[in-house]
Amino acid sequence: MSLPSANDVAEEPAVDSSAQKSTRFDGQSDAAAVPTSNTAIDRTDSTLSDPRGTEGGLRRRPTRQASAGTSSIPPLKRILTEMATPERPIGPEPTYRASMIALVKASWLNLFLVFVPVSWALHFAGISPTITFVMSLLAIMPLAKLLGFATEEMGLRLGQTLAGLLNATLGNLVELLIAILALIKCELRLVQASLIGSIISNLLLVLGCCFFAGGLKYSEQGFTPGGAQISTSLLLISVSAFLIPVAFNSTFSDQLADPLQRSDILSMSRGLAVILLVCYLAYLVFQIYSHAHLFDETGAKVSQGKSTYGDHKLWRQAPSANRGSQRLSTDASVLAEDKTISSGDADSEEEGEQISMNLVSTIIVLLVVAGVTGYTAEVLVDSIQGLTDAHPSISQEWVGLILLPVAGNAAEHVTAVTVSVKDKLDLSIGVAIGSSIQIALFVIPLLVIIAWGLDKPLSLLFSEFESVVVFLAVLMVNSTIADSKANWLEGFLLIAFYIGIAVVFWYYPTGTTPQDVLLACT
Repeated sequence: MSLPSANDVAEEPAVDSSAQKSTRFDGQSDAAAVPTSNTAIDRTDSTLSDPRGTEGGLRRRPTRQASAGTSSIPPLKRILTEMATPERPIGPEPTYRASMIALVKASWLNLFLVFVPVSWALHFAGISPTITFVMSLLAIMPLAKLLGFATEEMGLRLGQTLAGLLNATLGNLVELLIAILALIKCELRLVQASLIGSIISNLLLVLGCCFFAGGLKYSEQGFTPGGAQISTSLLLISVSAFLIPVAFNSTFSDQLADPLQRSDILSMSRGLAVILLVCYLAYLVFQIYSHAHLFDETGAKVSQGKSTYGDHKLWRQAPSANRGSQRLSTDASVLAEDKTISSGDADSEEEGEQISMNLVSTIIVLLVVAGVTGYTAEVLVDSIQGLTDAHPSISQEWVGLILLPVAGNAAEHVTAVTVSVKDKLDLSIGVAIGSSIQIALFVIPLLVIIAWGLDKPLSLLFSEFESVVVFLAVLMVNSTIADSKANWLEGFLLIAFYIGIAVVFWYYPTGTTPQDVLLACT
C-alpha cells in the first residue's frame, strides 16, 4: 500500500477518529515509513515513535528499532531487558518522607487500619469470635487497598509484560491467602464458596454499582466493546469448565460410592485446572502483548445533553484531541487512584511518569503489607467457625459467598465506582470483569494444583446451585454489555440480582454438598 506524500497529507482535512484509531493500531511501525518533510507530519511521527506519546487516551506499544549496537545482543537478553524497561520514563525518586506521606494519603480506607491490631488482640485474648470476625473483616479492606497501591507503584518500574505478571500474581492476593489458609485447615467448602462469591460479587455488585453511579450523572455511557466482549467470553469458558464436573457428578452419582470414581473426579478437576491455567497464560499474552490495544481505554466520552435529571451527558465518541492520557495498571484487576496527564503538555511528558514512592519503600511496603494481610486473614478464617457456632442461622457458605468477597473487594469496589462517575467506564469494567477472570482462570485452578501438592481433595466440583448462579451471572453481564452502552437501570438490575442471590444463599442448606462425596480431607 502506497503512502501519501507530505503535501497530500498537509492538505487533507481532519479525519474521523475511528480512522485515526485504525491507523494507530496498525501492526507495523508507522513512524519509520511516514515522511517528515512537513511540520504536521513531523509532529505525528514523533508522537507515534515516542514511547511516552499518547493520543486520545491510548497507550501505543512503542516500536523498538534494532540498531547496530543492539543487534549483537542475544535475543533472550534483549527480551529480558525490554521486559524490565518501564513502558514510560519515570520521574525522580521521592524521598522516604514523601513516600510515607503518599502511602498514608493513598486512600481514606487507611482509617480502617486501626482494626488490624484490634482484631489481633481479640484473637490472642480469645474474646468473642463474632467480634473478632467483624474486626478482622474490616481490617482486610485497607490492607487490600495498600497491596494494590504498592503493586501499581512497582509495576511502573517494570515493562508491560512483567508489570502484568506482577499484577496478576498480587491482584487477588487477599482472596488467595484466605483460600490457602482455609485449605490448610480443610475448610474446602469455605474455599469454594469464597471464590465463587468473588466472581459473583465482581460481576454483579461491583459492575452494577459502577453502572448505577455513572448513570446517575450521565444518562448513558459508552465503553470499548472489544476487550469487554473478549473478557466475558473467557468467563463463559471458565464457568463451562466448572459445569463439566457437575454434569459428570449428576450423571453418574449412583457410582460415586466407589472410591475409584471419586478419585476420577479429582483427576478430572486437576486436568481441567491445568488447562485453565494455560488459558490464563494465553489471555495474559493476548492482553499485554499481542492485542493490548483492545484493552486500552479508547476514550468513549460524552457530550452534554438534557435529561430529567438535569444536565446529563449523552454518549458519543469524542475527538481524540480533547482527550487526555492516564496512567493505567497493566492488568485491569488492579487499579490505582485516577491520575490524568494532559497529552498536549510537552513539559509534563518530559518529566516522565510520576511515582509516589521510591523503590526501597515500595518493596518494604509490599512485604510488610503482605505479611500483615496473611496473619489478619488467618485470624479471619479462625473466627468463622466460632461465628457460625454462635449464630446457627449464619452458614459458612453464606459467609464465604457474600461477606468475604464484599470485604476483600471493597478497595476495588470503591475505585471502580469512583472512576465510573468520572466517565471512565472502561476502567470500571476492566476492574470488575478482570478480577473475575483472575479468580476463574487463575486463582481457582491454582488452588486445585496447590491442594494436589498438599494432598487435599479440593476439586472443581461445585454444587449445582452455585454453578447455575455463576453461569446466569456471566450471561446477564454478557447481555448487559453487548450494546457497548450502560445506564443506571442496567446497574440497578445487576445489583437487584445480586441482592436476590444473597437472600437465597441465606437459606442455603448446610448439609451434604458434592465436595463431601470426595475423599476425606486430612
